[in-house]
Amino acid sequence: MIVVKGGRVLTPAGGWLEEGTVVVEGGRIAAVGRGLDVPAGAEVIDAEGRFVTPGFIDAHSHLGLHGEPLVWATSDVNELTDPVTPQLRGMDGFNPDDPSFPEVLSAGVTAAFTGPGSANVVGGTGFAIKLAGRTLAEMLLPGTEAMKMALGENPKRAYGTQTIKKMPATRMGNAAVLREALVKAQNYMAGLPDGEEVASAPGRRGRDLRWEALGRVLRREIKARIHAHRADDILTALRIAAEFGLDCVIEHATEGYKVAEAIAGQGVPCTVGPIFIHRSKMELQGLNVGNAAALARAGVKVALQMDGASQTRWLPLAAGVAVREGMPEAEAFKAITIHPAEILGVAGRLGSLEPGKDADLAVFSGHPFCTFSHCDLVMVDGRVVYRRTEGGGPGSCSGAAYPH
Repeated sequence: MIVVKGGRVLTPAGGWLEEGTVVVEGGRIAAVGRGLDVPAGAEVIDAEGRFVTPGFIDAHSHLGLHGEPLVWATSDVNELTDPVTPQLRGMDGFNPDDPSFPEVLSAGVTAAFTGPGSANVVGGTGFAIKLAGRTLAEMLLPGTEAMKMALGENPKRAYGTQTIKKMPATRMGNAAVLREALVKAQNYMAGLPDGEEVASAPGRRGRDLRWEALGRVLRREIKARIHAHRADDILTALRIAAEFGLDCVIEHATEGYKVAEAIAGQGVPCTVGPIFIHRSKMELQGLNVGNAAALARAGVKVALQMDGASQTRWLPLAAGVAVREGMPEAEAFKAITIHPAEILGVAGRLGSLEPGKDADLAVFSGHPFCTFSHCDLVMVDGRVVYRRTEGGGPGSCSGAAYPH
């Protein structure tokens, strides 16, 4: 049993419980409150003067697939051979030994969604992980798979160039390719003769992993996570989601502030960010650091994301910028805790410090959104997996503390 005692504990509502105590037993949170008795024999972690939060969650990353250092040999994030690859599973390209994991974990981030990139209109399934573990099986959060889709510049740039000359080459092409894929999956689900026949059995259709995977999206078993920066691409994503009855999330939503009411009206959540980015392409010309705050004011469920690998360590600072730009502090905390947990379908386990949930938490020297603060301790499943050493900093994980 471990007792984290005396800190300012973040409550599920986004406020602070002064001089709070968190009791951890059997990998789960047993109790949270003030004036709790310390059971005999418990290990006590003194958090007096510090801030205690749930482990933060990056709602959209490419940890373990993007590869660091980012060179051809380590990058397994985009399968640039066909614009429709729903049969791909990000799990099969995941590297749990990527050097970004200890850096991110030491910033108080304990979970993330990771998966394929946005070069393809349909890129395959991503999944959520905890950031401590030696193997995918140890890190995986089961039941969190979601299908990556993309609109906008990336697919048309990847396939519509003069050298490839393959559809899609326009935004119209993006939408048409996506609709065609969804219709083929519908036909496959209905048993219509859209797939290839088995050579040895004329009239019988063989399995097609592409349409099987997309069928899960159409049955709303898994979410469609649709990359869309520009306002018109966001509206196209909403339109297609409504046409096919998809349970979708808008990824990035860079110009979401321009169409916030439409997003809110359809009840679609957004993973917003990364905030720390320059206008590297035309569809980012409307970049606005107040976007997350504007979407939240409109009633959109917002989760923040860093869209990379080791960049995820700056997630708390991105939340701080969102507060500076008008997002209430409580809402900013929700954007990196309970909101991503809800989007990923793991809110029953993660995202807040409540009895019965996984004991994933972090202890900070000061307010987590402040650049002067550092993370002193991180716990995953009730195990201390990171301690800041004297004079150390992010990444100062010992082999004994960090289970990689």
